[in-house]
Amino acid sequence: MLDLKLTDARIRTVDDARPLARTLGVLGDVVVGLDEAVADLPARTVLDCGGATVVPGFGDAHNHMAWFGQSLDQLDLTAARTTDAVYGAVARKAAGLPSDGWVVGSGYDDTVMGAHPHREALDRAGGGRPVWLTHRSGHMCTVSSDVLRRCGVLDGTAAEPAGGVVVRRPDGDPTGLLQERAQSLVTALVMPYPVEELAGAIGRASAVYAAEGLTHVTEAGIGAGLIGRSPAEAAAYQLARERGTLRTRVELMTAADNLHPLGAHADDGITAGIDLGLRTGFGDAWLRLGPMKIWLDGSLVGRTAALTEAACGHPHAGGVYQDEPEDMRRLIVEAHRSGWRVAAHAIGDEAVDLALDAFEEAQRDAPRPGVRHRVEHSAVVRPDQLKRYASLGVVPVPQAHFLHAIGDTMADALGPARVDWLYRHGTFLRHGLRVPGSSDRPVAPGAPLLGMQSMVERLSRDGRVLGADDRVTAEQALRAYTLDAAWAGHDEQRRGSLSPGKLADFVLLADDPVRTASSRIGAIDVLATFVAGRCVHGADALEQRTTPAGTVPVTGEQAP
Repeated sequence: MLDLKLTDARIRTVDDARPLARTLGVLGDVVVGLDEAVADLPARTVLDCGGATVVPGFGDAHNHMAWFGQSLDQLDLTAARTTDAVYGAVARKAAGLPSDGWVVGSGYDDTVMGAHPHREALDRAGGGRPVWLTHRSGHMCTVSSDVLRRCGVLDGTAAEPAGGVVVRRPDGDPTGLLQERAQSLVTALVMPYPVEELAGAIGRASAVYAAEGLTHVTEAGIGAGLIGRSPAEAAAYQLARERGTLRTRVELMTAADNLHPLGAHADDGITAGIDLGLRTGFGDAWLRLGPMKIWLDGSLVGRTAALTEAACGHPHAGGVYQDEPEDMRRLIVEAHRSGWRVAAHAIGDEAVDLALDAFEEAQRDAPRPGVRHRVEHSAVVRPDQLKRYASLGVVPVPQAHFLHAIGDTMADALGPARVDWLYRHGTFLRHGLRVPGSSDRPVAPGAPLLGMQSMVERLSRDGRVLGADDRVTAEQALRAYTLDAAWAGHDEQRRGSLSPGKLADFVLLADDPVRTASSRIGAIDVLATFVAGRCVHGADALEQRTTPAGTVPVTGEQAP
């Protein structure tokens, strides 16, 4: 007997051997058959989908789950269009805090407002309280004078971290803006966050993800570094799982800052790792270690990306590297040799060169065919770099919805001669590469259907088409967020398509994203989300569609 049978559904399997079906059977946590193979089998629960579209569960190959979860409790500045709007929001938040309470916000965008908030105005708005506002890119923040005083910038006792910039006026006075690794001056005051707090944030994020149809995400950097929240960050994910609040499968990238010499036997070839020699692949289908994540350069929005030609309006190319390029290259090679997959953050084409050179050297030094190293973002890729991606088997991980959220800013930074080098999804496909869907949330909204719409349309917020030749079909966009996202994580054998024997992770949608007008893809309602054959979102709405009524298998408050 089946545990669950879906009937009267429009099932897009994302399996070329059988692209469409009407009936799907689940036994335990796997799909066991389609249509005639299961149509006549009894089931404990039969779900009449009423013609709804069923697709494999969506995957996000690059997001920041704990950061996003924490941001849900912070001052949201994404809608601010002027610095005065920021100051007003800070003042309202401060009014409800004690005199020593921190005003913490995120999501502001200087390119929209025309400037970064200034520390002296933040002093007034916050009533002298410490104010810490993170830029939407995550690559910079603005703080009040009290925060600069606490971290030693005002009295000159703080050393400016390598790979970071304390922005100053011509007279040397700090403005309050801290770029790249200079943000560590602030995070040192508040981190590490307690595991309990992080587990709560992860649970809140997971609920949002389930409501958007996400069944698997990759957390792009834990433990230390630019995005890490705690040296014990993995424990927070484990705690959320034990409590039953982790509704989404998670792959955890370990930030390169966590790697260190292990003193392993010389024959092991392990020269860089984390304690006990744990590496990529450790864990299970719900929670496991993914690639080593290394940040090479900065951001295009912040003009800190490493470009071979300067961004428009900037006199110098090169950007801000997070460390000495030779040291980062060596670490990539050591991580490869030690058995890690590597995910290299590279925005500018010069940083892409560094990543590709390191991957080529690593494979020459210690061949690992099919390892699928990645270049996170692959934001600005020159034509001559495309064949190197293909020949090295490197996975580009771009974020299509950036084109809408911040595409105008990035296009202005590159100018018309280079704008077609941005997030080259269609071009990557034509070079035989597979491109996973991802968001970099909370840098940009992370709903997969919004990302799919941007893949198809490539429209900026101002309505410009950015790189018309890189638009893809809706079917290719669906594949990016399902099978290709699974493939990027070496997981295509057990998820990414609704094929017999694969995990029963799927989403019920009100409309078919492949047949819906492109301008409406992002607005399609997610009716329900299932992980391992159990409903993690939308169970109440399905109760009237089930036989017997109200018996939808639900993931409860226990470990999956």
